[in-house]
Amino acid sequence: MKRSRFSTEQIIGILNEQDAGRRMCVGVMASAKRHFTKGGPNMAG
Repeated sequence: MKRSRFSTEQIIGILNEQDAGRRMCVGVMASAKRHFTKGGPNMAG
């Protein structure tokens, strides 16, 4: 079995997934910073 080629739909799906994951991480970090302002970045990590 050769998987030399991704379809454009697969590539777009992968990129969208990665982008959504990044946005989710950023959102979680931002909300964590709001909740744990005293703890600093270590708490959010």
